[in-house]
Amino acid sequence: MAHTPPADDPRQARLAKLARLRAAGVEPYPYGYERTHLAAELHARYDELEGQEVAVAGRLIGGHRVMGKAGFVHLQDVSGRIQLYCRADALGPEGFALFKDLDVGDFVGARGTLMRTRTGEDSVEVRELTLLAKSLAPLPEKWHGLTDVEKRYRQRYLDLIANPDVQEVFRIRSRTLQAIRGFLVARGYQEVETPVLQPIPGGGAARPFATYYNALDRTLYLRIALELYLKRCVIGGMERVFEIGRNFRNEGLSTKHNPEFTMLELYEAYADYHDIMALVEAMLPAVAQEVLGTTRITYGEHTIDLAPPWPRVPLRDAIRERTGVDYVALWDDEALLEAARAAGLRPERTWTRGKVIDELLSVFVEPRLIQPTFLIDYPVELSPLAKRKRDDPNAVERFECFIGGMEIGNAFSELNDPLDQRARFEAQVRARQQGDDEAQPMDEAFLEALEYGMPPTGGLGIGIDRLVMLLANRQSIREVILFPQLRTLSEPSAISRQPSADGSDVRTSEC
Repeated sequence: MAHTPPADDPRQARLAKLARLRAAGVEPYPYGYERTHLAAELHARYDELEGQEVAVAGRLIGGHRVMGKAGFVHLQDVSGRIQLYCRADALGPEGFALFKDLDVGDFVGARGTLMRTRTGEDSVEVRELTLLAKSLAPLPEKWHGLTDVEKRYRQRYLDLIANPDVQEVFRIRSRTLQAIRGFLVARGYQEVETPVLQPIPGGGAARPFATYYNALDRTLYLRIALELYLKRCVIGGMERVFEIGRNFRNEGLSTKHNPEFTMLELYEAYADYHDIMALVEAMLPAVAQEVLGTTRITYGEHTIDLAPPWPRVPLRDAIRERTGVDYVALWDDEALLEAARAAGLRPERTWTRGKVIDELLSVFVEPRLIQPTFLIDYPVELSPLAKRKRDDPNAVERFECFIGGMEIGNAFSELNDPLDQRARFEAQVRARQQGDDEAQPMDEAFLEALEYGMPPTGGLGIGIDRLVMLLANRQSIREVILFPQLRTLSEPSAISRQPSADGSDVRTSEC
């Protein structure tokens, strides 16, 4: 007697179907299928295609109903869904038996005639049904509209199956990258690729991931920024370069931070931070217009207008307005700590002057910058790779752009004086020796390259993940990264602290 799997064991039931299909000579995992149309195309061109033979392919996602010698099921492909109408007299005994044995989740190909049912639903009246992949794992209960956040992120493929709006998020991401590339190439920028494995993790203030390279018997690091190698390109005569690539920072998780994130960095010779501000004001509205068809976007409860011009606010004024702390007037570090504490910050004794200023910005100013805003002219302590301000040697020509309460980008008039750059690196080394493990390491190879001469240059970093959060109206970075890093299931679910150097002399945090 044949073994009947328990009613509460759907996987075993599907395995039994798989064995039955193979015994009947059905190949459950064929090599390909010739599809003629997508579901959305059949709906859009129904009047033209009605009565014609079409072939569709996709996953069965529900509505599997058998009523005597006929039945219905819905098929979903990348464009949408279409109903399949299956009749025993059209499919024949073997074809209709296959139809009855199908499960939600199976991939099939269906060839037949486009028609409309009496209830008005566009359908394919199937004459030939082909199993393309038998699904052994049933979709989770209540899979349609799957809402379990842990399951959605850990098993993103289920999220993509269950929630069509999730696929739209990643279409927005793809179109955003295409729009940025098109915008920059049209302006004469050349796309390049620089090393991910680096001997010195420079260009940002962050803890790196380390790995060991056996062939060279040395430790290398996953890059924390794209900056220093792109500047080498400018030194070599490539006047407008950009790269869209992954950075890696060995730090905490949050709704705005993932240890692996995507950055755009670009450098333009003979430009300064004013030129780069103008570029950003032109680029982000153009990208939004191309991706969404508008420069007015919705983010949470806010309507944000990306159209220029954007206000330019000195960092000193922004912090002083929100906290009453004037870091320029408070040159004594202890006095700055006391003022920050009085404003409501809880500084640690080990914090550097730059760290205190950056935390005042992050806690009190950044969350309130909803409409596009440039904060400009940062203190030297926060920016060891930026050029000093022309009329203020204690500040640098740097801006960060904020939208939706998030830092989206960071830019400098790039420091191209090799002696000044060496002195800044040496100050960073001292900070590192005093316990700041996120301070810039000394990079002699970059200093050597800089001594060959780099023209005046403007540089920019844009956090792609955070930009997509804005355009897709998503409040968590995990919503816009296909496979975000997550804690193991045995660890506490609470997120860790924010990275300690969010935005302090990095092109941007993992936006």
